[in-house]
Parts: sequence; structure tokens; C-alpha cells
Amino acid sequence: MSRRQAAVLAVDGGNSKADLALVARSGELLALVTGPTISHQQVPLAVAMGRLRDLAGDGARRARARLPAELGSFGVAGADFPKDVAALRRGIEGIGVARRVIVRNDTFAALRAGTLRGWGIVVICGAGANAAGIGPDGRTARLAALGDISGDWGGGYGVGQAALAAAVRARDGRGPRTSLERSVPARLGFARPADVTKALYEDRLESRRLEELSPLVFSEATAGDTVARSIVDRLADELAVMAVAIARRLRVARAEVDVVLAGGVFRATDPEFYTRLEQRVAVAVPRARIARLEERPVLGAALLGLDELGARPGGATERRLRQEFASLR
Repeated sequence: MSRRQAAVLAVDGGNSKADLALVARSGELLALVTGPTISHQQVPLAVAMGRLRDLAGDGARRARARLPAELGSFGVAGADFPKDVAALRRGIEGIGVARRVIVRNDTFAALRAGTLRGWGIVVICGAGANAAGIGPDGRTARLAALGDISGDWGGGYGVGQAALAAAVRARDGRGPRTSLERSVPARLGFARPADVTKALYEDRLESRRLEELSPLVFSEATAGDTVARSIVDRLADELAVMAVAIARRLRVARAEVDVVLAGGVFRATDPEFYTRLEQRVAVAVPRARIARLEERPVLGAALLGLDELGARPGGATERRLRQEFASLR
């Protein structure tokens, strides 16, 4: 049986996993597979490329499709500077999964997935937090998103750190009492907050485990814990500041602009969190239209690839691919 030609090999490479989609020029979704992260910030580049080669091979077998694809469209966490992009592109080109390779920061894939207009703002809140945007004139803007050294706070890791700090301070008398004193160590398999800090200090507990505390903080806030609520409020305020900063840099603060919310933390269902975030954005960007991204960001990487191959944004090809992704929910 002859194999179909994959037009676009699209990847959303986050800090914890990678989604890969193979798409035909018609917008048909040939395969969608998930594997471990390919971010060079999380694993050595050689390891990342080995994972990508295996993931692409798995997708091609499932789709009965031929590789290399015409175009590789990659949205990757950590593609922050030209040096990062060049290294990733060379690595991907070296494994031969696509004839031509385009690498972008993963924020732009999420934005393309979340808006039909081709421009707007995206706020990412996953393990970390970031924001980016494209203006109606094609101007782009993005935050550095390098953590403390670039003034960032937020994401699941930041929320988890804040929760642990609040639990420790409550227990030793420096802070107000909070249900986090009990729930934080219990979630991580310890008896006391101090046990968690000691395990982190002695490298018996991976620091990334703190990301697991984010859903806990939201649930404790919803249950009425004021300390947990203060952390959630801080997060809403910080994400709103990010969106507003991008709107001002793109000069769209007075325009009707889509603001896409993407990332695992936005799986939270706490109404007060979203109300606060929306209110803070609306003060400076009164015509903002805020919505959570419902599809996987790899859809955006695939659409960016089809755009490069000449598909009309918003046309029949895009509609077909969006319908195919929607059917997988």
C-alpha cells in the first residue's frame, strides 16, 4: 500500500511533553501523537532530537505517511533567542524528518491556535509564564520569560514555590495560619512543610514536583483559605500585567483584541481567578476578548505550517483541520 505524503510535521514542544501532528495539504489530520519533552532546556539536544525522531516515526507509522514532510513547523519552549532557534533548527534538520524547518517560540503556536484573526495576544501559564503577541500590522512582541533574572513570576512552579513558602512561614510563626500547612506536604508525601524543604535541599525531591501544588492552591482558595486566595490573586494580577504590557507594545490597547489563555494552569475552574484577571486587563485594554484555548497548541503549529505552504488563513483548509481537532476533545 502506498504511503500518503505528509505536508506538515507540526510540533508543540513544551517543558513537560511534546505533541506531534502530521497534516496533509488538504487540512486532513493524519496522525497526532504525544511523547516526552524535546525542549533543549530540559534535556540535552542530542536526547531531544532522538526523542523527536522516534515520535515522528511513530506518527508516520500510524498515519501510513511518508517522511520527510514538506515542512516542519515547530513551536518549542526555550526558543527564546536566535542562538536557541538556530541550534534547534540545525538539530531538527539533522534528523531528516522534514525537508524545510521553521522554529518558533511555543507562544506563537498557541496564539495561532486560539484566534481566527491571525493576530492578538497570548498569555501562557504552564510550568512557567510568558506572553506574546502579533499586531494587525505584523509587529511582534514577547516577554523574555527567563524566570527570576528577567523579572518573571507565575506558572505552576511559581505558584508551588509560593505555596510551600506560605506553609513553612505559617508553621514557624512568620506568616498567617493556612490550610497549606497540611495540604502541601501531604500532596508531596511528607508530614511537615519543613520535611519538604529538607528533601529539596538534599536533592531527594525534584524541584519540578512543586508544579503539582498549583491545582491544590486553587482548590484551597476555592474552599476559602485566605493565604491560598492571595497566591491565586497574585497570579491573576501578574498574568494581567503581562497581557497589558504586550498590548501596549503592539499599540493595540484601544483595539478589539483577542487575548488567548493557554497552558495547564488554565485548566483551573476557579471563577474568582478569571474574573480578577479579566477585570485587571479591562482597565487598560477595555475591548479585550479573553478566552481559554480549548485545543492543543500543536494545532497552531500545524496552521502556521499550512500558512507557509500557501493555505488561506481562515479558509477551507483551516476549517477542516480545526474540525478534526475539535472532534478529538
